[in-house]
Amino acid sequence: MDMLSSGKETIGKRELNRRRNHASILSAARICFQEKGYENTTIRDLIKKTDLASGTFYNYFRSKQDIFAALLTDFLSGLNENLSSSRRSAETFEEFIQRSYFALYSATARDPLVYELAHRNDRALKELFGSRILELILISLEDDVRDAITHNILPDVDPEFLCAIFFGVAYETSLLVAKRVHQHPEQTEIEVKRATDLSIALFKGGLPGMSNLP
Repeated sequence: MDMLSSGKETIGKRELNRRRNHASILSAARICFQEKGYENTTIRDLIKKTDLASGTFYNYFRSKQDIFAALLTDFLSGLNENLSSSRRSAETFEEFIQRSYFALYSATARDPLVYELAHRNDRALKELFGSRILELILISLEDDVRDAITHNILPDVDPEFLCAIFFGVAYETSLLVAKRVHQHPEQTEIEVKRATDLSIALFKGGLPGMSNLP
């Protein structure tokens, strides 16, 4: 009995240590990328920031690009949950638009580093766009859009095209919000509101007319 308990405790400690090392590397990457930029940061810089041995470091990540992907995946995973919750709480199409984009732009403003990295490392971003996490985000968006159409919150139009439009506006505007907040952090709330208001105006003016499309 004692041996079994000891085994479970050992496994628990190993897992805890693994998680701590993983989090330490990601935290170090955020700091280094912010201080030196993605391109100028080396693996050696990251190792020094974590106090881990190089062999231990490579047990978790093979390259700087892998770390970038991990940071972006963590960000998108949490963002997807918030966006879906915001969309499903809407009772009108204006609320659907407002809550979705406000949640997105607010998250972008809180963590502009992720999108700044996207500007600096287009190749890594494109590779990630083929990954499971972004596929899940798009599936989640389409599910919420179809549900909103069923409940007459959104007009009965082609959901795939509508999702593509939603995503296109969200992506490009988020990059701009990140850029502006990065340059002027004191303008965070203003930029988030401005981007949200413009997105609402765009869809509020255009969505009703979609009902008349063949």
